Amino acid sequence: MSGQPIFILREGSKRTKGRDAQSNNIMAAKAVAEAVRTTLGPKGMDKMLVDSMGDVTVTNDGATILKEMDIEHPAAKMIVEVSKTQDEEVGDGTTSAAVITGELLKKAEDLIEMDIHPTVIAAGYRMAADKAVEILSGLSKDVDYTDRDTLTNISNTSITGKGAESAKQLLSEISVDACSSIVEESAGKKIVDREYINVIKKVGGTLNDSELIKGMIIDKERVHTNMPERVEKAKILLYNEAIELKDTEVDAEISITSPDQLQLFLDQEEDMIRKIVQKIVDTGANVVFCQKGIDDMAQHFLTKAGIFAVRRVKKSDMEKLSRATGGRLIYNLDEVEEADLGYAEIVEEKKISGEPMIFITGCDNPKAVTILLRGGTEHVVDSIETALEDSIRVVALTIEDGKLVAGGGSPEVEVALRLSEYAGTLEGREQLAVRAYADALEIIPKTLAENAGLDPIDMLMDLRSSHENGNKSAGLDVLQGKVIDMWEAFVVEPLKVKTQAINAATESSIMILRIDDVIATTKGADAQAGAGMGGGMGGMDGMPPMDM
Repeated sequence: MSGQPIFILREGSKRTKGRDAQSNNIMAAKAVAEAVRTTLGPKGMDKMLVDSMGDVTVTNDGATILKEMDIEHPAAKMIVEVSKTQDEEVGDGTTSAAVITGELLKKAEDLIEMDIHPTVIAAGYRMAADKAVEILSGLSKDVDYTDRDTLTNISNTSITGKGAESAKQLLSEISVDACSSIVEESAGKKIVDREYINVIKKVGGTLNDSELIKGMIIDKERVHTNMPERVEKAKILLYNEAIELKDTEVDAEISITSPDQLQLFLDQEEDMIRKIVQKIVDTGANVVFCQKGIDDMAQHFLTKAGIFAVRRVKKSDMEKLSRATGGRLIYNLDEVEEADLGYAEIVEEKKISGEPMIFITGCDNPKAVTILLRGGTEHVVDSIETALEDSIRVVALTIEDGKLVAGGGSPEVEVALRLSEYAGTLEGREQLAVRAYADALEIIPKTLAENAGLDPIDMLMDLRSSHENGNKSAGLDVLQGKVIDMWEAFVVEPLKVKTQAINAATESSIMILRIDDVIATTKGADAQAGAGMGGGMGGMDGMPPMDM
């Protein structure tokens, strides 16, 4: 068998090794980062994404763009994961994370060309990331969750550039009020559970018609048109069972042999339903939200009693209603006390864009709230929802974490300068990786300048000069095209958005750098291998048959 090649991979498999593998992976990752780079900052552009069904999405949210893109390359998919993780963890900074990852790999490629081993680069990048997080912590300031103005500024920074500038102040105030309403303390920590902020989108009206409801909106209508449309000083019963007769658990038959018996049977059913409704009336409730069905006869008796009733309310909405109104979810009507009922100033059915909806407003200290979003078209409302979601998450994150840094590329420039100084204290080739890391971070202010039509080199020089002169919060005001103090301009971001972006980008770039062999099996390989195994063991694993 001397001189005969031995194949260890199935036919159809592809393998890329060494520099070629690293180069291909880096090129793919850079391409993905470049795809979202133009969306960064207040002057960032939008992307139109059209799926296989022809549905159109217009957005400049990095996570949304990368999620909708049909990406095949495995290394490129890892950049998508960076953005996805950033979105899940902190809700903002998704584009920044992807752009930093691409730039770190670009700088690493230059180092590899200088024959610096990827392991050395990875070690330097880890050291730089740890130092960067330490520097960022030193740049941060504490914020109290009751500081409404600061929280509004954080929200404004998040919303800027996301197609919602015309109603930026309104949406920021809505975000801050919503998060502040549902803050809870546990083990000395502030917790904002975004599950209890209900967002309902309705096409029609303008962005300025959007509002925060200190209570709930249920996308339902009352069960009977003769029920009152509006109930003031509502005492609300949240009932988790059906208001109807229960089916027997075993098969049973009732034999009726005369009309009198039939009438007696119907009267008995009616009397049983009347008793169920009377129990509801006796609780003092004048509004009933039922998770399950309400029998036609029960609807009749509830209407006669002047009770406003809604059926088949989702379980998640029932839980939110409980938190908003202070009511307890009831399973047994015999055990209801007055304290179990929820309260709202007004419960009414109103039509929004021609569709009936139930508004529960005027709740005492609600721990669940609803945001009603309005807009001229469906695409506008979807775009506003994305901006609002990011805004809510950064406000919630700031309340929980309590740390802020300046925006406008300010922290990246300061960290880059300090990392360059740190690199000078290191020995060995790692210092080259740390310097490369510092240079990579400057891609953020560069991109902000480029997207605003400014000269990136001039702006970066001005930023460096300001930071070297001791102004650690100097950032780029892309609207005026000059360097200003970001704290004074109220352009601020949560610290965790920055640290998460740096950590996620570092880990992802290191993982891609350490890959020196890509083995890909094509879809047809398994079928070919199966066919090859028809004659005994010959062809197994693509190896030539062996003479015995």
